[in-house]
Amino acid sequence: MYALSFAEITAMLGQVWWPFFRLSAAFLTMPFFGDAYISPRLRVLFALSIAIIAGPLLPAMPEVDPVSVQAIALALEQIAIGAMLGFCLQFLFAVMGMVGQIMSMQMGLGMAMMNDPANGISIALIGNYFLMFTTLLFLSLDGHLVALDIIVQSFDRFPVGGGISEYSLRNLVSLFSWMIVAAVSIALPTIAAMLTVNLTFGVMNRAAPSLNVFALGFPMSMMLGLCAILLSLSGLPAIYTELSHNILYQMRQMGGS
Repeated sequence: MYALSFAEITAMLGQVWWPFFRLSAAFLTMPFFGDAYISPRLRVLFALSIAIIAGPLLPAMPEVDPVSVQAIALALEQIAIGAMLGFCLQFLFAVMGMVGQIMSMQMGLGMAMMNDPANGISIALIGNYFLMFTTLLFLSLDGHLVALDIIVQSFDRFPVGGGISEYSLRNLVSLFSWMIVAAVSIALPTIAAMLTVNLTFGVMNRAAPSLNVFALGFPMSMMLGLCAILLSLSGLPAIYTELSHNILYQMRQMGGS
């Protein structure tokens, strides 16, 4: 009768244990999966289920004593890699929240805030609308499945014990500027429209000082801002699809050199 050695048992458990750490950290930081209204137990169960399914398909894991300092270091490494991949998607969703915030400020609706129970913060009303719209769009594009596939395949680019490359960290930092550029690019038509409206009312105020520009300008700015948002929504799905492809591509290349 063949008896399994301790090293073989450790290797078999490692095929599930290390992917579990990486998937758990990714689900904790990813949008939608990491939202507060999803139970932590459900996230842990989901990560464990995927680790069990994908474990046999992954490259061989290093044989490490589970109670050693090296095992703790590997666990922290997997948590860092999973969190890094999850934060990439956070930048994608933060773009739309920033777009809504910019548009709200331009329309004079910066005070229209509402509580976001998923993240525990207050967000502009229009920003929350954009977030809900793009979240449903991301799910309809199966973006969550592609992101999950990227995390599972990351073990080829980020082998357990291989560390994190400097290129990956630089790429993650560069996504912050990418987020700002994308948000301003989407909100630019609305910014230009609101700037034109403000200039028009400024000229009216100089031409007819007796005219109550404040009483007339606020509702007009809001109405024209809503019209600008309505026009922006027509091209938003195509723009957001391109942004999703871009961020998913960056996730795939995160482990490059």
